[in-house]
Amino acid sequence: MSKYLDFLDNKKHLIGNFGFKPSFIPDCAFDFQAYTIEKAIRKGRIATFLDTGLGKTLVQLSIARNIVEHTNKNVLILTPLAVGFQFIKEAEKREITDDIEISKDGKFTKKIVIANYERLHYFDSNDFVGVILDESSILKNFDGKIKNNITAFIKKVPYRFLSTATPSPNDFIELGTSSEALGYMGYMDMLGKFFKQNNGAVDSTNRNIGEKFYLKPHAEKDFFAWVNQWSIMAKMPSDLGNFSDERYALPELLIKKHVIENKTPLIIDDQIQMFNRPAKNFNEIRSEVKQTIDDRCEKALELAKGKTSVYWVNRNDESSMIKNNDSEAVEIIGSQSIDKKEEILKAFADGDIKRIITKAKMTGMGLNWQHCNHSVFFPTYSYEQYYQAIRRFWRFGQENDVTIDMVISDGQTRVLEALEQKTQKAILLHKNLTENVNSTFVNKVKHFDKKLIKPSF
Repeated sequence: MSKYLDFLDNKKHLIGNFGFKPSFIPDCAFDFQAYTIEKAIRKGRIATFLDTGLGKTLVQLSIARNIVEHTNKNVLILTPLAVGFQFIKEAEKREITDDIEISKDGKFTKKIVIANYERLHYFDSNDFVGVILDESSILKNFDGKIKNNITAFIKKVPYRFLSTATPSPNDFIELGTSSEALGYMGYMDMLGKFFKQNNGAVDSTNRNIGEKFYLKPHAEKDFFAWVNQWSIMAKMPSDLGNFSDERYALPELLIKKHVIENKTPLIIDDQIQMFNRPAKNFNEIRSEVKQTIDDRCEKALELAKGKTSVYWVNRNDESSMIKNNDSEAVEIIGSQSIDKKEEILKAFADGDIKRIITKAKMTGMGLNWQHCNHSVFFPTYSYEQYYQAIRRFWRFGQENDVTIDMVISDGQTRVLEALEQKTQKAILLHKNLTENVNSTFVNKVKHFDKKLIKPSF
């Protein structure tokens, strides 16, 4: 029986503290950053969902230094493409540590090691006592190979930290992958406790249309209280307590919509439609996008002419067309090596390249481009790509108004409607998390403790 009880204890979802008292808080840290650093280190396993520009890099570097000082062992920081050099610059500029380096092949000599997610396979989890995932929303790819490798790697390490500005804004259940990676409640257990399968039904406010699972109405408060047990979330410093937002008043964000008329009949399943109408599904949108490539790219070139800018495209033919007609633009494509992509991205960040052409799913996370205040964006249904792309420019440190020129065809209006709906859902997620920041969640588990009645023969 004792072995069975031990087995049950090992299956419990712990929410306690796994960290230690910090020994280092940088003098340059703002008050809310110092609060975040201390809370994260004491927790030991936590997600820091700080919005873009709130100092996630400073927080992560400070966490890494504290772990090194506490254990005298190594810490691995995983980042998206071309973000590693920003960590090095920040560490030097803020005088946080010089015991840090970028590794491209799994070899290292410093205590704090930075690597791209794509290079994780070069490393052994046994060599590290702490892992920090920058832009950890990569975990949203629940079935993805990278996500599985990361989760398996991080589960073997005592100190675990996730960091991103967009924690599953368009789907609450994605938070389960973050919880699982940190060692708390697993993804499937979370679904069973807080969610119900949709089965094509909708609630009275139509919140769960098109969703596979929906949050049980009576479980909402407990769900957000539970998330707050293992995360810190803030869009502004005041979300964390009595901290001033004065420093974070950003310049104006100007989002301009440019609708291109589709002058050719819409073709669906090789059938020419008699009348053009807004595309309804992915196949129709794909046809609409393909038919309007020339006109949309022409408009994009017109809008970016003479400016420092980023073209956010979705298709290779869009990228090629813009490159062939803009001699000052440099293209980033999937077939390029990781080193080549990083070389281009660093050159753009340093001001050596005037315009780049790229895809948000490749380079839309973690990069700081405050030197640029204009972009042309071809939207898709992805709220995360939309949000992250905009926040490369519109963030703390930007001194000018930021203009985002969104170019779509008249048949893509439903894409914009979907983005607006997802924006509202992201606002709801943030509101619920911050409102429940002081709530306590108790994971109640029923145990069978009734006396067994044995039959008498």
